Amino acid sequence: MSTGPCPVQTEPTLSFTQGFIVGQISVVVILAAFIKFFIFGDPPSPDVTASLRATERRSRTLAHKQSLLTLRSQGHRHGQGLTRKKSTVLRSPPALTIGSILSKTYYNVDSHQPESLDWFNVLVGQTIAQFRSDAQHDDAILNSLTKALNGTSRPDFIDEIRVTELSLGDDFPIFSNCRIIPVDEDGISIGAGLRCDPTTAARDGTRLQARMDVDLSDMLTLAVETKLLLNYPKKLSAILPVALAVSVVRFSGTLSISFIPSNPSQSTPAMMTFNFLDDYRLDFSVRSLLGSRSRLQDVPKIAQLVEARLHKWFDERAVEPRFQEIALPSLWPRKKNTRGPDDGMGDGPGSMSRTKGKETERDPREDIRLKDSSDDVELRDASSIRRRRSWGEDDDYMMPGSLPSTRVDVR
Repeated sequence: MSTGPCPVQTEPTLSFTQGFIVGQISVVVILAAFIKFFIFGDPPSPDVTASLRATERRSRTLAHKQSLLTLRSQGHRHGQGLTRKKSTVLRSPPALTIGSILSKTYYNVDSHQPESLDWFNVLVGQTIAQFRSDAQHDDAILNSLTKALNGTSRPDFIDEIRVTELSLGDDFPIFSNCRIIPVDEDGISIGAGLRCDPTTAARDGTRLQARMDVDLSDMLTLAVETKLLLNYPKKLSAILPVALAVSVVRFSGTLSISFIPSNPSQSTPAMMTFNFLDDYRLDFSVRSLLGSRSRLQDVPKIAQLVEARLHKWFDERAVEPRFQEIALPSLWPRKKNTRGPDDGMGDGPGSMSRTKGKETERDPREDIRLKDSSDDVELRDASSIRRRRSWGEDDDYMMPGSLPSTRVDVR
């Protein structure tokens, strides 16, 4: 059995109470720092935020264009050209090239000045005004928004979303500075001039694109209410009411519109594509309210998260290199699509209303049926009159062809 000295045990420098106090203080400090810098921190200025987002979008667009150019160079290096063997049996009509379209419409992409779209602004204003008027008398837009917000992708920690305010604004977008430029099949601008072969432009996928500036200064507001649900450690452990109002204050950018011709061999209709260039500016005004009794109003971090989410949603759908594609219906005149006065209504000296014109249109067979029925009624009436006159109380009757004052006694 060893009789050596026992090792000296070191006493803890802090007692349990001191450690507990230090731990609680550290938690409070971390929580206070989180609330101060994460929730109540001053957001960056709108100009700085817009500049950072524009730089990010521009770098993404340049990277996409660079990747397209790299793929094209590799394709040409390996001999993967776009030339196709044409049939020598089928005789095709002369192709309508980009050069012929520009020459026949007297448009020069090099010297033509940008056009104002005042007439187009009036038409768009009338359309939006009618849309706003219809929305006042119909809850279709409200029901559609409620259904879209409460879709199948709503997370479990968010309660049902209810729309509390909807404002469609008072002003109208202003379109201006419209110009036509040639672009390739990927939507990349060819340059200031038409630096492509007009005879092979249609085969290479070159098309014309209209670009116009869009500016909107209005207040489009959507306000919703919901509840944040805490389902841990048990279901509905805590409920936090949330009210959020998002308003679009300003939008300015460049809209590009182009047409893709139909392909009868693949049964694809003509398409209209549109998107916005990456130099757009979209400003929001976000108001928030958290809590039921002690409420937090206009938390800056919530506004930043909402704005970032909305910008991401818009970038993924309608900002280059992405675009929206709409199939165009057939523009060939059809009888079923004709509206206006009926045929023959303008022959007379005066005009006739549609209702009155429909009343004058009658099938000749219907006139014959009406005439036959009237003859039957006359015959029945005449026979009944003769019977009443023959078997009435007065046995005297007029002889056919006799004078009105002559009576004949047949007794």
